[in-house]
Amino acid sequence: VQLQASGGGLVQTGGSLRLSCAASGFYFSGYWMFWVRQAPGKGFEFVSGIHPRDGTTRYADSVEGRFTVSRDNAKNTLYLAMNSLKSEDTAVYYCSRDSWGTMRGQGTQVTVSS
Repeated sequence: VQLQASGGGLVQTGGSLRLSCAASGFYFSGYWMFWVRQAPGKGFEFVSGIHPRDGTTRYADSVEGRFTVSRDNAKNTLYLAMNSLKSEDTAVYYCSRDSWGTMRGQGTQVTVSS
């Protein structure tokens, strides 16, 4: 199983980023997929999740209305569009097969400067 997140970077408060996660080594279309994040000095935090087939999504209260999760099963790719970014969104973002981040891959750093 491989999960490789990309698309992070440095952005100013109020800016936007789009993260991608390339998945391989398992049947991507059969699993819920999640984004989790880890801020400096903190544990893993659930960000968002998406159903494998019907598009049902879940969001943490802290990102509801600002972040949008999506997936392309044909490309085995998970996405996270992040808008109206805040300094508290600064973290390493991971895609994961579970909402706790125990089945995560390589992360991508997102830094929001004020």
